[in-house]
Amino acid sequence: MIAVISPAKSFNFDINIDCQYTIPCFLKESASLVNELKNKNPIELEKLMSISPKLAILNADRFNTWLLPFTNLNSKQCAFVFQGSVYKGLKIENFSSLELAYSNKHIRILSGLYGLLRPLDLIQAYRLEMSTKLKTLKANNLYEFWGEKITEELNNELYKNKILINLASNEYFNSIKTKTLKADVITPIFKDFKNGQFKVISFYAKRARGLMCRFMAKNKLKNVEDLKKFDLEGYIYNKDLSEENKWVFTRNL
Repeated sequence: MIAVISPAKSFNFDINIDCQYTIPCFLKESASLVNELKNKNPIELEKLMSISPKLAILNADRFNTWLLPFTNLNSKQCAFVFQGSVYKGLKIENFSSLELAYSNKHIRILSGLYGLLRPLDLIQAYRLEMSTKLKTLKANNLYEFWGEKITEELNNELYKNKILINLASNEYFNSIKTKTLKADVITPIFKDFKNGQFKVISFYAKRARGLMCRFMAKNKLKNVEDLKKFDLEGYIYNKDLSEENKWVFTRNL
């Protein structure tokens, strides 16, 4: 099985990482997107991405300094540098070498610029959300740009155990063409008890997605049913609220 998660908007490249790395599979496509973005000035990026002038200047500089080939001198492993709730739940910096190897095989990060990333894939800093309406010669937006590429790659990787664990946001999961995906999709949903009912609280749900990936790696799960044993930070599988492909995990805050 493979779990997919979303990337983060913020990074920390000022960290030391002492482990192996891998190279993203779609760098050719990434380079073509960067070439499009290099042609845009900060004002154009501000409008395209709906970001502040300060962030537009920062990302214009990032695109203009983006350089191939990727090495461990100009790039870093993505799951280590991504910041945000999902990655704080994942805590990959504390993984053993065996847990890192498991993660690189069973966890994928969906990305507007890189398409599909393994946790140890090298990246350079960027900002490009999947919903960005970036026009290229052959596409009107990133969903069209990536087309079937992400789905085909996932199909290649899911050839044995055809189970995809959807831990991504809708924005990123929509880059996967479920009609041509050769796998059953299980979507875990995390709910907290508040004001007399169980509800999804975005901040906690994002962290819980990272926690579930951590649970997978720490226990080196192979059987999807074992996901129902997930119990980190007080969550438990709630059979009564769950459906066939939507598994609900609840806790009392």
